This record gives sequence, C-alpha cells and structure tokens, in this order.
Amino acid sequence: MSADPPAGPPVVPSAAGLRAHLLAARLSGTVATTREESLRSYRLFAARDPRALIGLEPEGTWGQRELIELMAARCGVSADPRHVSGHDVIDPERTLVALDAYAERIAAAARSGAPVLLGTGHPHRLLGFYAALADALSAAGCEVLTPAQGHCVDITTRFGLRTHNLDYVRGVALVRGARPERPGGEPGAHTHSPLPVRTVLAAAAEAGGSLPELVIGDHGWACGAGQLGFEAIALADVNDPAPFVGEAEGCLSVVVPLDDGARSAYYLPLTRYVLNRACLSQ
Repeated sequence: MSADPPAGPPVVPSAAGLRAHLLAARLSGTVATTREESLRSYRLFAARDPRALIGLEPEGTWGQRELIELMAARCGVSADPRHVSGHDVIDPERTLVALDAYAERIAAAARSGAPVLLGTGHPHRLLGFYAALADALSAAGCEVLTPAQGHCVDITTRFGLRTHNLDYVRGVALVRGARPERPGGEPGAHTHSPLPVRTVLAAAAEAGGSLPELVIGDHGWACGAGQLGFEAIALADVNDPAPFVGEAEGCLSVVVPLDDGARSAYYLPLTRYVLNRACLSQ
C-alpha cells in the first residue's frame, strides 16, 4: 500500500472563498443569534445597563432606534424596528471589509514591532483564532504582553459574584472560574466583563513595563481597553452593540461583525485570511 502524500500548506481562502465559508458556516448571512436577543441587548444598552455596556461609557445618546440604525449600517441587520423575531442577519460584505481593515491594523503593529495584548471572553470559540495571531505577531518581533497572570478578578455573573483567575494560553489572556475544568476541554470562562482587562492594564502600568499599543480581543477586553484610551480592534456579534458604538465614537479602531459563538474550527479560514492579508502567513 502506498503512503499518503504529504499534506500541503494550509489553503488561504480568497475573498470570494471566504465569503462562501462565512455563509456556509453561518458566521455571516443568517446567523444563530436571534432578533429577540439583539433587541434585548439594545434595550439594555439604551438603559445604560453595565451588562450591555461591557466597559464602554458612551458619549452620545443611544436609544433603541439609534442602535438599530447603527447596527443596520455596521452589520446589515434589519433597520425596521417592527422586525422583532426570527434569526438576525449579518452582511458578509461588511464582514469582509472589516476583516481587511482588521488585518491592516495587525500588519501595522507587526511592521513597527508594537507591544500587543490579546484577550478573549470567548475562549471556547475564539482562543485558536487569537492564539494564531499572537504566534504570528511574536514571530514578527512584537512583544506579546502577559501581565497580571494568576491575579484574581471578582466578576458579577448570573449566579452572583464569582472569583476568577487571570491566565494566558499561547499569549492570549482569559479568565478561569474557580471550579476545575473538565479534562480535555478548552480552557477559560465566557465573560463580557471589562474588569479583567482593567486589571491587566493596571498591573502592566504598576510594573513599569511595556503597555500595549494595540489590544486585540472581544467583549470587555476590547471595550474596556478602548474606553481607557488604548487602541483596540474587536470581533463582535450583532447582539453586542457596545463595540460598534465604541467604533462609531472612536474608542475602537475596527470591529468585525460576525457570529462569535460558532464552532472554533469555523474560524480557521478567517485566521488564514487575516494573516495572509497582514503578510504574516507562516
């Protein structure tokens, strides 16, 4: 029996190929996020509920109607406030345009050797995506920062106040709950809180070391950093209006609209596309 041929290099999708993947994996197009979920988040944001602000302190007045109009412009959701049910929609063209801008910011950081911080509130879904970026940026000469490892952060959850521990996996910050994680499972807890990034940035400042010139993340990691004046780029779903408001008000540089809760393997083509666009393909 002949041996299998050696595997070739990973295939980098073209823009058209990535668009097809986004639709097939439902990262764009009709996504799993429901209109009901999105509208609930818009109502909470309009009421300045911290659960929806996730570290952002908006300057403008953002009512539900204004948020629907913003999300229609940035993501492609329906602009009709009477549309109140069903699955939400993300325009794949908007995702691609934002991914190109996202890659440009990563390329600029790589060219200048800028110190960077990466963090995720979605480690079960997006850890691999961010870890590949961290590896590539490190190889390009960027310092991938890891301050405050092991520090405790008390985060309010639906179960009350819970203590979490800051950790880094392949250069990506995340928080772990107090309970042991199941063997073989991906590490980390899902969180929208900005408290972890505030803790990390405060520890970095107190230590007198490098501060990030670019923060790459999602949820509170991006919004919390952007609110403190650090340049931040993010991935965000349509039921999280805060990053898009932050982008509109200049707190975040780039926000990519996509479903952020899909299977982790579905983000691999995005990783290859972004690294290729940033001239960091390995």
